[in-house]
Amino acid sequence: MTKLEDRIMDRPFDVLLDELRDGDTKLDQASLYFLSSLDAEEAEQVRNLWPDLPTSLRLALIQQLVRMAEADFTLNYGAVFRIALEDESAEVREVAVEGLWEDQDVRLVPQLAERLEADECATVRAAAARSLGNFILLGELQKIRPKPHQDAYEALLRAYRAGNEAPEVQRRALESLAYVCNETVVASIREAYVSGEERFRVSAVFAMGRSADARWEEEVKQELFSINPEMRYEAARACGELQLSEAVSMLEELTEDADGEVQQAAIWALGQIGGDRAREILEQFCRVSDEALRSAAEAALEEFEFLHGDLEDVFAELAEESTW
Repeated sequence: MTKLEDRIMDRPFDVLLDELRDGDTKLDQASLYFLSSLDAEEAEQVRNLWPDLPTSLRLALIQQLVRMAEADFTLNYGAVFRIALEDESAEVREVAVEGLWEDQDVRLVPQLAERLEADECATVRAAAARSLGNFILLGELQKIRPKPHQDAYEALLRAYRAGNEAPEVQRRALESLAYVCNETVVASIREAYVSGEERFRVSAVFAMGRSADARWEEEVKQELFSINPEMRYEAARACGELQLSEAVSMLEELTEDADGEVQQAAIWALGQIGGDRAREILEQFCRVSDEALRSAAEAALEEFEFLHGDLEDVFAELAEESTW
């Protein structure tokens, strides 16, 4: 490629930087594609420019990049999100953490641990606790080296045990720790469940499901008919994650719950658990007029197919019935 061609290829990125300098929060989305997969020199240019941008622009930009990355997995705005992790605005830092959610680079562990332990804003610390959970899971699956896994674990455990930490941060730390199957985590889940504090009890049931540990079967089933819809939702999800076939009849009742999100959680769980009765229930919900429930049932049937067998005949039967 000639030097002229190089300049032509570089120009869109330079134009974008000029647009950012102008401070216009209504950036053309097409131009933001040039912030994807930045090389070291480009990232340094953005880093140098970043502090001079208005807070409203930095926030609007980082929010838009998160939306674009969620819609298109080929986009990689990791370099920008890392710059925004150090932003003076807590709101920008929180969105940056969310943007790094699927980033598996273990070099993020110390950065997220620092946010968890030292950030002045509780919502940022809570977001960091959630993100560190991804590295706990990767470690449990032996997809990363032991040290970053251990570092993430220790940071989360300190946050959960810190007596002066915000409850929201402690809850998210516990939920992230749930992937680890050891007696320290088991004791922490049980402690939260019997605490009498409803927010912690909800997180404990969430953690029970995430743990994939059958020891929690009775506690999870017991909460399916809690007066708290958030608890019913988490209990239904946990039944699915633990694949509790004994809970199918109870989940069938929850498909008629007054809360729509609880209904959808029960439908999702039936798809995870499998079995003839679960399949019958999901087929029935594929015919209902409620679009949200019908979509949930169709998605659950697809999960059913993946986890428990072939549903080609099921959808053929449904299609045949719809012609009558």
